[in-house]
Amino acid sequence: MPLVDPEEFGDREPVRVFIATTMAEARAAEALLTDRDIRYVVEAEPLGRTLFGSPRHTAVFYVLAEDASASVTALIDGGLAIGVVKPDEP
Repeated sequence: MPLVDPEEFGDREPVRVFIATTMAEARAAEALLTDRDIRYVVEAEPLGRTLFGSPRHTAVFYVLAEDASASVTALIDGGLAIGVVKPDEP
């Protein structure tokens, strides 16, 4: 499944699996997770500020705990290892 509304996860706590710092990384992660039929949620979170003081954000991908391992594997195999957050990491 592709991108879902956070409420579709119900009472289950989502697990952070990927942090994309560029739009290209975010789109690649979306494609990889969608191709593997993994439901995910994306949230924008503050990353810092640009040289000129404008806010900069990152896209953070969340999945259900039972999909975390498959998600991490898909992202690493897809060449996005640098942004992967393994389930046991903060």
